[in-house]
Amino acid sequence: MNWQKKPLDSHTVRELSRKFDLNLLVSSILMRRELDAAESLFFFLESDPCYLHNPFLFSNMEEAVERIYAALESGEKIMIFGDRDVDGITATVLLVEALGERNAQVDWLLPKGDESYGLTAEVIDTIAEKSVTLLITVDCGISNVEEIRLASAAGIDTIVIDHHNPPSILPDALAIINPKSTDTRYPFRDMAGCGVVAKLDWALRFYQTSFYGQTVCLFNIKPVNEGFEVGAVKIVNLVEEERVVENLIPPATEGRGRDYFQRTRLARLIAGYDLLVFDPEQQKRMLEEALGGETELSFTDIRPLLLEHFPALQGKSLLKIIEMSRLSRYSATRFSELDMLKTLFIALAHRRIKDLNQAHSKVMDLVALGTLADLMPLIDENRIMVKEGLEVLNRMERPGLRGLLIRQDLQGKKITTTDISWHVNPVLNSAGRLGKPEIAAELLLSDNPERINELVDLIRNMNKERKKQGGKVWEKNLHKAQESYARSEEKFVLIYNNNINRGNTGIIAARLVNFFKVPAVVIALSKVRAVGSLRSPYNLGGFLDNFADIFDNYGGHNQAAGFSMDAGNLDLFEKRLYEQVKNLMPPDQSEEKLVIDAEVPHQYLNPDLIKVVEFFEPFGEGNPALVFLSRKVRIESLEFIGKNGAPHLKLLISGGKYRWPAVFWRAAERAGKDFDINEEVDIVYRLERNYFQNTDTLQLTILDIHR
Repeated sequence: MNWQKKPLDSHTVRELSRKFDLNLLVSSILMRRELDAAESLFFFLESDPCYLHNPFLFSNMEEAVERIYAALESGEKIMIFGDRDVDGITATVLLVEALGERNAQVDWLLPKGDESYGLTAEVIDTIAEKSVTLLITVDCGISNVEEIRLASAAGIDTIVIDHHNPPSILPDALAIINPKSTDTRYPFRDMAGCGVVAKLDWALRFYQTSFYGQTVCLFNIKPVNEGFEVGAVKIVNLVEEERVVENLIPPATEGRGRDYFQRTRLARLIAGYDLLVFDPEQQKRMLEEALGGETELSFTDIRPLLLEHFPALQGKSLLKIIEMSRLSRYSATRFSELDMLKTLFIALAHRRIKDLNQAHSKVMDLVALGTLADLMPLIDENRIMVKEGLEVLNRMERPGLRGLLIRQDLQGKKITTTDISWHVNPVLNSAGRLGKPEIAAELLLSDNPERINELVDLIRNMNKERKKQGGKVWEKNLHKAQESYARSEEKFVLIYNNNINRGNTGIIAARLVNFFKVPAVVIALSKVRAVGSLRSPYNLGGFLDNFADIFDNYGGHNQAAGFSMDAGNLDLFEKRLYEQVKNLMPPDQSEEKLVIDAEVPHQYLNPDLIKVVEFFEPFGEGNPALVFLSRKVRIESLEFIGKNGAPHLKLLISGGKYRWPAVFWRAAERAGKDFDINEEVDIVYRLERNYFQNTDTLQLTILDIHR
């Protein structure tokens, strides 16, 4: 295994530490992970939910919110249609609860049994029979052009809330909310479907505040050189819609008439608005000097409102507040007084809608589940949402989840992303994989203790059955996978069989990727249908477009996607796939790499190191757990553990003042050959908390050892 540790410039590390008040170890890790840019660093240092991106940056958010409230007011029937996986289930539950709070006539549907992913003509018929007039798709819908046309013909408006890659032709829906849409201003693409639904939830709550639809104009003037810099920002729903900044030279100096200002873009922007300013007397005085006479503009002082919530601003100018502000550190360009005024106004708005944000935070447990299940990267705002979601999960506020967490032996410990990914999401996912996603949805929605116990028993048994089925499918089809691997010249794996349950295609494909280190397609085959999943260790965006003419439906992400087609097209698909595979250029994977975040000398190998680990949590896709290197540590004891021949090792490692319990998985055969008891070795490891019998201890998980 090739150990790699990126070299760093020590001066740059110290500068980052100084600017953001970080210790040198944290700064070096941030730089090695290329997280030292302002926009990346922000979401590692700030975790307040008020810093989440504004939902009204989505192009159609206003249309979606207003259509939903129109349906609420007129008592229309609303149908929510989701997907069978954890992201689709949590997205469905979140929106059902959000509309239920508003006394909506709401129902929900998830694909059952062998039903196809996404909308179908049959689903539209079912919805129409229920006299539904508003359909909301969650975690699906972006590819359902024909089905949404059928819905429209049946008098049903459709709102699509999705996060999958949009096709070239979009459905003619009333509103499409998708972070990957080409026409959106939303700054972050990699959200889970449940995360996008959470944005709608916030927007629905915001609609009920006095800020919704309100246009606010912020104004600032300051002296520069021989004149003045004058700027204004127009804000709607806390989103900047327009900004104009101009330099004005006083007429006496410039030799221009006073009517010059009225012809500027700035004057047109602020016309008719009461301008919010910081220190109106000073602002008016400077503007009159710039214009060479009195102004009829109307100013309102924002300071009294700010001081109610931020008393530390008393007596401070905007320039002084910029110096005090943490946010100004993240600006890649000069943080202006107008920027500060806008920041203060938005912060004030969030303080005044504090109850909204607190109510919204309660849905973050669902967002955390969906984000982790769909392997969304834990970067940008996903970090804030998952971190907040873990806090909600640890409080066990949702009755159904509490019942499941207790039965999964997670009560009494700090629940982490690892716990969710290993012990919660696979159980919830098993319901959808076995064609009964409504079981998981009902569990998340239920507050009846007896019913929750029944559902937990049911879903845990389904998970056992899912594992059993998956094991059998693996054993029966591994030889076919090996043949396909050879046929593709070790570039790809394709397997299909009528003994594969469509609910297992994704998990088997992921297992094949892990085994062969190449992309894999697994197809569940019936007499008339072929339904498949694609998984890849690298970006395969657009690969399935090569088969669009033979697919009924397809879509997904760059490394995980799905499709369906007539079984009669399978031979053509297989032939064309192997032709396309010839053109694949996979990245070099000749030797497995172990990327090291930091080398830890003995004096720093102490319990305080866990604070550095926790700074970088939550861990997951796009933000793997920290990997450390320590040299010349001693193996004080070594024990073989585990079933089926004790394949694992339990060690005691000493370095400096401390002795550390450690585990080294699947390494028994290396003991006595590559290392032994009482030897000094170099180790690469993770530092983690180990919970056992209600006791929390620190433990090393060793990844590799060198003499």
